[in-house]
Amino acid sequence: MRIADLFSSSTEPVFSFEFFPPQTEEGRGALLRTVSELAALRPGFVSVTYGAGGSTRDRTIDLVSTIKRDIGLEAMAHLTCVGSSRAELAAVLERLCDAGVENVIALRGDPPRGEKEFVPHPEGLAHASDLVRMIRARHPRLCIAAAGYPEKHIEARDADEDLGYLALKVREGAEVVLTQLFFDNARYFDFVERARAIGITVPIVPGIMPITNVAQIERFTKLCGASIPAALRQRLEPVREDAEAVARIGVEHAFVQCGELLGRGAPGVHFYTLNRSGSTREILQKLTASAPWRLRR
Repeated sequence: MRIADLFSSSTEPVFSFEFFPPQTEEGRGALLRTVSELAALRPGFVSVTYGAGGSTRDRTIDLVSTIKRDIGLEAMAHLTCVGSSRAELAAVLERLCDAGVENVIALRGDPPRGEKEFVPHPEGLAHASDLVRMIRARHPRLCIAAAGYPEKHIEARDADEDLGYLALKVREGAEVVLTQLFFDNARYFDFVERARAIGITVPIVPGIMPITNVAQIERFTKLCGASIPAALRQRLEPVREDAEAVARIGVEHAFVQCGELLGRGAPGVHFYTLNRSGSTREILQKLTASAPWRLRR
């Protein structure tokens, strides 16, 4: 099912999970077990990332195909411009379509490890909007998602410029926006308000990452330009070496975030799982029990 159709037809929030392709066969088996565990929560879809520089392209295709075929969940493949010619991108799209995959998130992608700047392939594409345009032209029925940045993309001059790029991706054919992770809901609500003000009408789905490791989340936020609110830092710092306490705080904070987001009209939540099921499963079970989205009625 096309994810855009899922959002337009669902009367309940759409929950989804993001995974990354493991490097080993053992890791692949563990991930598929995690996906199977989370399948019991009936997510609307799952997505599988594309490694830096397109390094996991084949594993991404394999996983989304397996998840859709064998586990029965709707799956979305990440696709990036990094290190690929137009012909190579076209071939990946053909393989995905042949596997019955109907959903792709089009990204420019990050530079390969060790490189500071993105350099387009000489026969490739320079921007996510170029990739959206290419996909829409070649595969009109594919559902295309795009990334949004509540705190702006780290390379953008300012928030207005960044939002202009998002508007371009939507004009080229993106039908759903999944946001970068954030920990302050005010960032999301402001982002949505500004997007609506310039005519972006597609669903804007908040991306939430339950914190399980303080050093890790500090690294992630530095790389993507997101921020950790001072109050959350103050809770995490005294227990940063206590994995159980950190995970507990991460679940508590994400649950409160999701409750407010859904209660104020977010169309769903996209969880960045880091290939773990524990925290995400606990949050989603608590959300389902409390149903905060019913506050909208």
